[in-house]
Amino acid sequence: MKLIAKYITMVCALLLFCVASAMAQIETDIDDDEEEEMVSEVGDGEEVEFPESMGTYLDSLMNLYIARTYLTPDNDCQTADVNPTYTKEEYMDRLYRMPTVMEMPWNEVVQSCIDRYAGRLRRQVSFMLGAANFYMPIFEEALEAYQLPLELKYLPVIESALNPNAVSRAGAAGLWQFMVGTGKAYGLEVNTLLDERRDPQKSSWAAARYLRDLYKIFGDWNLVIAAYNCGPENINKAIRRAGGEKDYWAIYPYLPHETRGYVPAFIAANYVMTYYCEHNICPMTTTLPVKTDTVMVNRNVSFGQVSDVCGIDVEVLRTLNPQYRRDVVPGATKPSPLRLPVSDVPRFMDLEDSVYVANASDVLQKREEVDVKEQAAGKKGGRSKASRGRKAGRGSSITVRRGDTLSAIAKRNHTTVAKLRRLNGIKGNNIKAGKKLRVK
Repeated sequence: MKLIAKYITMVCALLLFCVASAMAQIETDIDDDEEEEMVSEVGDGEEVEFPESMGTYLDSLMNLYIARTYLTPDNDCQTADVNPTYTKEEYMDRLYRMPTVMEMPWNEVVQSCIDRYAGRLRRQVSFMLGAANFYMPIFEEALEAYQLPLELKYLPVIESALNPNAVSRAGAAGLWQFMVGTGKAYGLEVNTLLDERRDPQKSSWAAARYLRDLYKIFGDWNLVIAAYNCGPENINKAIRRAGGEKDYWAIYPYLPHETRGYVPAFIAANYVMTYYCEHNICPMTTTLPVKTDTVMVNRNVSFGQVSDVCGIDVEVLRTLNPQYRRDVVPGATKPSPLRLPVSDVPRFMDLEDSVYVANASDVLQKREEVDVKEQAAGKKGGRSKASRGRKAGRGSSITVRRGDTLSAIAKRNHTTVAKLRRLNGIKGNNIKAGKKLRVK
């Protein structure tokens, strides 16, 4: 059994090293002003670089439809701008008393991150406390399924500031800030039309699996958090440089610069999301959105078509379906989910055929077959009149696509259903995908 367990660990390590472009960016180019804002000096001149979410995502978070629609300031909070100061011992006691299995120690680096959240990022924390009502149940469900510490639910606070549309300078995306390679390795599909890294549920389950696999390698949650940021290969490199030490604070000097501030920021996020009242931070008042449900579509359909026919705001569709990058559900590729307010599901189902037909010419129109022009007009060597006659006599045909109807084919080809039936000897409305049909 020990050999099997060792083999599984080696396989996991190999997978993670192949996949491990860091989940968040390391050493990216930023201008001097931004760099100054993102760096804090502690102790004996030690500089701490804060995660990107602690400086650049606030404006985009506040402009999200979900924030503008469902989050409002708490007008009963009268002391929102007063941040009390406490002794080192009080901070240590609060951190120790948090109900966590993960170690949450105090030091000056952790304190600098707490001060940033409780100080200049107070407004961001207020928004995140409100947005937590939307996302924390999703995070907790995924973490609980893999029996992981629930305090990991605050990892997206330092990854994305709870913004599902967040994209880092290095290209990490979504609440959990997956890079493309890592996301695909954990089952998240990314292509031109679809980016499941932005899907709150799918990305949360992928993140839980990734964190579980990292723990199988390192067996220490602080090292897992650090590896989530910079990749397991950088953690192993730091362990070697530290003479084999496997304690985060022992390998701290050998870590990439940003990762040094990453675990302290995670501890600070747990602190401020727990003790916000002690710092007079008022959560945004949250109105929970209406309940939602999912319908499956098997044809390409745009948010505009759904909006026009069913009367659902496009912004609502974007908020409920952040994984679709171009406002198009690629149902023709494979049956795809479309999340709708539950009250609108019956209307969509009643009008589904009308949705697909409405402005269909504007939705990913790609020709299935094209004729090659053999000779430019007026040049010698063209086809004989006889060959042109044979070509004209054959008419033109198309291949039936999955989900096609006779009415849709007739509309695309400027003909009628009656003519299609007559040309192809069709009775009724049944046609099979892949079948050739004459249209002229």
